[in-house]
Order: sequence, then structure tokens, then C-alpha cells
Amino acid sequence: MAHGSQGAIPATARRSEPLSGTVRIPGDKSISHRSFMFGGLAAGETRITGLLEGEDVIATGNAMRAMGASIRKEGDTWIIEGTGNGCLLEPKAPLDFGNAGTGCRLTMGLAGTYDFETTFIGDASLSARPMGRVLDPLKLMGVQVKSVEGGKLPVTLRGPRMAAPIHYTVPMASAQVKSAVLIAGLNAPGVTTVTEKIMTRDHTEKMLAGFGASLDIETDADGTRHISIEGQPKLKGCVIDVPGDPSSTAFPLVAALLVPGSDITILNVLMNPTRTGLITTLIEMGGRIDILDARSAGGEDVADLRVRHSELKGVVVPPERAASMIDEYPVLAVAAAFAEGETVMDGIEELRVKESDRLAAVAAGLRLNNVDCTEGEAILTVRGTPSGRGIGSARGDAVATHLDHRIAMSFLVMGLASEHPVTVDDARMIATSFPEFMDLMAGLGATIECGVEEPA
Repeated sequence: MAHGSQGAIPATARRSEPLSGTVRIPGDKSISHRSFMFGGLAAGETRITGLLEGEDVIATGNAMRAMGASIRKEGDTWIIEGTGNGCLLEPKAPLDFGNAGTGCRLTMGLAGTYDFETTFIGDASLSARPMGRVLDPLKLMGVQVKSVEGGKLPVTLRGPRMAAPIHYTVPMASAQVKSAVLIAGLNAPGVTTVTEKIMTRDHTEKMLAGFGASLDIETDADGTRHISIEGQPKLKGCVIDVPGDPSSTAFPLVAALLVPGSDITILNVLMNPTRTGLITTLIEMGGRIDILDARSAGGEDVADLRVRHSELKGVVVPPERAASMIDEYPVLAVAAAFAEGETVMDGIEELRVKESDRLAAVAAGLRLNNVDCTEGEAILTVRGTPSGRGIGSARGDAVATHLDHRIAMSFLVMGLASEHPVTVDDARMIATSFPEFMDLMAGLGATIECGVEEPA
């Protein structure tokens, strides 16, 4: 679905009664993208339960279908018959990824090294996001890149007759760039190596190994990781149960911390150490988050979380933690708005190239709702009001979401604990990552109302 200003559906959150209940969060978005991608590439059958069925992930599934994979759903299970590594077919039309940055960038790595032409398109938001960080290493592997506007969609890739393996040092902490290069290496002879100075989410490494790829990972004394993958492996389908998405978990979790009297339990949350920066930070702030029944499932750490209303205090979030919580800074900023004292978030320049300039969007939304904050190029400082007094907009001014689902959900969480209501200008794009958000929050007792669709 393309999202624009026409037909916008605003939503308003109001001070809520205590939240209570037990919920299960939809499947992790990162793992869901990769499940469709690797299942579509592997030979044989892959069966997936717990898949996140948001628009972004479905776009990745549609791209794999367009390149020869058979994908169907039976009951709660997605069943994929893959093409076999090295056997993707040239798509007959451009691959439309809508708002899915992860799906688009990783599929560029996947399809880019094939000896055919692939065109990538997306909605207005995705078309404004930089793709050069993925395209640069692909060029080193012999991929020809054609782009209407340098480094942005639409992009057409033409793969070489035989891709060249490379040794690539990722210039920024980016799981998408790391993953795109490793995935490109699947169709290149020899060994492709990626070096990352700060560890990012490692689902690609874990899942490729599960599908049968041969990887070698070395970690230096300073934490620098070198991930090598043997090209042209035989990948075999497997069974995947996708754990709950930590990024989606963040919204009911922060809401329960902020709304007085709340006590909720969130089941089956992915606890991969590369994804738990928000939980670590909120516990440091005084959040009452109990980690229950920690266990391993399908090679990933999972647990249940009990979350209760807490009196939060401001902290300084270390820049090196950014890679493990980059998508959660908007909702952390909301939590900081209700914390005693000052919360400093540094090293977050990556937020400027997400679905929106999230750093600017968060700062603008905070100011609109009477929260004291200071925005720098790579830093956000929030000075909180523990009671929530004065927070929100008595006039009903709407936060500009800029087509960004995480901005919309974060500020709706704010409204559940603020003195005045909080309104966002459009809630439609929430369906890209968390289509169950409204119903799940309402089931916990949250007061969120969707407005009437504005005429085109």
C-alpha cells in the first residue's frame, strides 16, 4: 500500500486506565523477512509459523514469488518451495517493496549478483531513503547499477556473468549492509568476508547457517567481527518458528511502564543480545521488567516479560548501544518524556535515514506535545516530567508522522500517560510492521481512537 497525505486517517490516544492482560507479539520483522527470502532461495520445503504478516514482509514474499519461489499459507503455517541457490528467475516486472527498507536492501544483495536485470521500486518514503550503502559493495562484486536519482529508488541492477567475492568493511553499524553483502556472496564463487566494528543484529548469520551455508565468524579483542561465507552453497529448506518482535514489543512495554497501575505480561519475545538494548536501558532507568522463562527456540533466545508501572529516571545511553536498539529510540524518547531528570541519547545519526528523519520527527513531536528536548546532529536530550502534567496537546495539534509507523505508534503510547490527548496525523502506515497494534493495545485497556478518513 502506498501511503501519502491523501486519505490520511489520524488517531488520538488519551490518558488510560491501568493496562492489564497477557499478549503475544507478532513475529519478529527481521526474522520474517529472512524466512521468506532464505526459504524462497533454498531447495526443498520451508515451513514457517509465527510469521509477521505486515505489508513489509509480504512485499518480500511477493518478490521471492516473482523470482520463482512457490509460497502459500495453510492454516497458521506458511509453506515455501524454494528455487535452490543459484537458480532464481529473472522477474518479469519491477519488484515493489512498498515501505520495506529491509526487504528491498537485502533483496538487492540476493538478486544483484545474478546474470539478469532487476528493478526495485517502493513508496514515497522508501524512495527517499539512501540505497548507496548497499549498492557500493555490490558494485565491487561486479554489479552494474542504474538509478534515476543517484543512490535512491527506482534502482535497476544488472548482475555479472560471475560475481566476484569481496572482503568488505562496513563503514557504519548496519545489519542491512552486512546482510546484503553476505547474501550476495551466496551466488559468488569463493569466500566473501564482511568486517563490522560494532556488532549488529546477527539473524542473517544464524539463519543462513540453519539453512546449510558454511560461515566462519572471528571476533577480535576490540569486538570487531569478521564474518566469512563460502559461496555457492547448497541451501536446504527448514522449519522456522518466528519469535515475537522486540521492536513491536517496545510499544506495549513502554506503555505499561508509563500508565499508573499497569501490570502486563508479553509472551515469547526474542531476546537476542543484539536486539535487547531498549530493555537494558529501561531497566537502568528503573523500569520493572521481569524476564521470565528464558529459553532457546530455533537457535534464538526467547523469554516472557512481566512489565509493571515504574517511576523512571533519566540516564545517559551509551552510543555503542545504538546498534542494538536503533528502531526503539522513538519510543525510548517517549519514555524519557515521563522520566525524572535528563535522558541523553547519543550516536543516533542513523535515525536520520530511516523511514523518515526519525531524529527530527521525534524532536518535533516532543516539542509539539510540550516536552523539553534538544536535538543535535546525532544526539537527542529529553528532560522529563514524571507526572505527565502539561504533556500532550489540549488544542489537538497532530504529530507529523512522515509516513513512519514507529513515529505513529510511539506518540500514541505517549498519549496514554499524558495530561492532554496526543494525536498523530496518520495511522495507516502502522500496518507495514504491526497490523495488530490497535487491537492489541485496546485489549490491554488502552484508549486510542482512529479518526475518520480525510477526503482525497
